[in-house]
Formats: sequence, C-alpha cells, structure tokens
Amino acid sequence: MKTRDEALALLHEYTKTDSLRKHALAVEQAMKACALRFAPGEDPVRWGLCGMLHDFDYEAYPTAEQHPYVGSKILEEHGFDEDFRTAILGHAPYTNVPRTTPMAKALFACDELCGFLVACALVQPSKKLADVKPSSVKKKLKDKAFARSVSREDIYNGVAELGVDLEEHIAFVRDALLEIADQIGV
Repeated sequence: MKTRDEALALLHEYTKTDSLRKHALAVEQAMKACALRFAPGEDPVRWGLCGMLHDFDYEAYPTAEQHPYVGSKILEEHGFDEDFRTAILGHAPYTNVPRTTPMAKALFACDELCGFLVACALVQPSKKLADVKPSSVKKKLKDKAFARSVSREDIYNGVAELGVDLEEHIAFVRDALLEIADQIGV
C-alpha cells in the first residue's frame, strides 16, 4: 500500500485548486470514519486514501470520457490495487461500474454529501460546520437551487446502497468532518 504522503503528493501533482484539494481531504476523513464503522478490521488509512484520490484526476481530465478512467490508469501505474481503483471508478455513476464492496459503497455515499455539507456550512453566518444541523441539511437537499451542482440523486442512492438512514448518515459524516474543519475551511 502507498503511504498517505505518497497519495498526497499525487493529489497535489494533479489537483491545483484549493477547493478540490479540500474536498479530497473531506472525503478522506469521511472514508476513514466509514471504514471504522462499516468494515471493522479493514484499514481506515487505505479507505481514506481512496477518498482522497477519488477526484485527483478531475482538473486535468474533466470529461466523462476521461474522469475517472485516466486516474485509474495513473493509480494502477503507482501500484494501487484493483479493488481500490474499482471503488474510485464506481463513484461516478456514468461509468456503470458496480459498487460491490463496502469501500465502494461508502465512497459513493460520502462524496457528494461532503460537498453538500461544506456548502451548508458556508451559508451559515459563522461559516462553521459546527453550526450545521443534520435536520437542516436534509431540508436543504430539497432546495434544488441550493448547491445545484451537487447530485441529490447520488446522495439518496449512496445512502440506500450503504443501507443507512439519510439523517443519521448526514450526522455521521458531519461529525467526521468536524475533526478536520479547520483544514477544510469550515
């Protein structure tokens, strides 16, 4: 397995914007928490790296024909295993790669939600995630004008695939992100 420092270097090589780097750190944190909750015995660092690297190729290869396929090839060249890469391929529904492992399901259930939680934090007067209530996030999901680039369908489908309650998962991911709120700017 690669180290976190190696994965972070790969992220920084391909991802230049602060917002996408922060998103990578958010999904990394959520995935580490998911590993502990949904797959006891599996390595939370490995799951975190999957979260960190799921979009690392997006800025350089943003089209549906490229992302996450090019990234998967780059990850293979860097020694990341097939299950890891398959989970990343599966986070993009248009790839039609089935999410059959707990890691793949967790990545799909956390990716869009992390972005949505940050958006919810940034509209708070304090701009702090600590002030975001899971019940208000659930309500904001119904407002199609708010954070319109976030796929509600992916959030709902991800929670269903993971087999958890929506509001419970919102609270779980929010609590995980609170541990790194300063690093991700909320």
